[in-house]
Amino acid sequence: MPLTADGVDRFVASRRRLEAIAYRLLGSAAEAEDVVQETFLRWQATDVERIEVPDAWLTKVLTNLCLNQLTSARARRETYVGRWLPEPVLAGDPMLGPADTVEQRESVSYAVLTLMERLLPNERAVYVLREAFDYPHREIAEILDISETACQQIFHRAKKHVADGKARTEIDGAAARRIVEEFLAAATSGRVEPLVRLLTTDAVSIGDGGGRVPASARAIEGARAVARFLRGLFRPAEAKRALLGGAPRMYAWTANGDPAVVAVVDGRVVGVTCLAVTAEGIAAIHSQVNPDKLARATERFAASDHGEALFEAF
Repeated sequence: MPLTADGVDRFVASRRRLEAIAYRLLGSAAEAEDVVQETFLRWQATDVERIEVPDAWLTKVLTNLCLNQLTSARARRETYVGRWLPEPVLAGDPMLGPADTVEQRESVSYAVLTLMERLLPNERAVYVLREAFDYPHREIAEILDISETACQQIFHRAKKHVADGKARTEIDGAAARRIVEEFLAAATSGRVEPLVRLLTTDAVSIGDGGGRVPASARAIEGARAVARFLRGLFRPAEAKRALLGGAPRMYAWTANGDPAVVAVVDGRVVGVTCLAVTAEGIAAIHSQVNPDKLARATERFAASDHGEALFEAF
């Protein structure tokens, strides 16, 4: 039967939650939007009046669509050019979802989204639904068609995998801006030592160009190696300006809850660099420069009061 206005309203009321779940599961805002749209099409084709708990039905359909996507994504990423990183989401974007608890904020951080790539699809689903959205194990088990005991075991295993690499320090917006300012000042100084002082000794830098934009095919490890790499990356060069279509302006922002440098050319976001901050310093630098993963960031930038640029680079 045709979907009624009430049926549409029920879906709309759940849409933001569904997008936030899908983004955490897939690490891609674009893919999350596609999966949510497919969920709506299935909702539209169902006799919704016979569904007793619409939220549960929608979450089950969405989660299973994401599991299918994750399974095929594993095969695609084996042939991905260079390192694969999640799509960054800038502060204020509703796709970031709930941020009331430490667990919810951690679950969408760039570092944790990257770590979740280690998990099997079922592990990732259990971790996201439990840690970020506080679903009871009983409900998660019903969504995934597993036993409640199995669900608890999967969660503890997944949480251990993610926690093994997690040492992030939570900071407010003002502190995030100061960190970005210090980072950019050091990176554009032309010297290694100012950068080394900001980094942990085991700092790592990872970039994702997707074969569209040059990026290191391997992780750069160690404070001094990372500092040398960044010094070269921020050194002015006509070739870089030509590649990007102009000299990028650098803005301080937060992305996925982390301090971030947003590089913009003529209103188009050409790079988002997330800084994972620990008590010892900046432990990881994740740079997303693949244009295919920056469209939503560009939309968010255009719709926001982004203030003045801190630097005009290259």
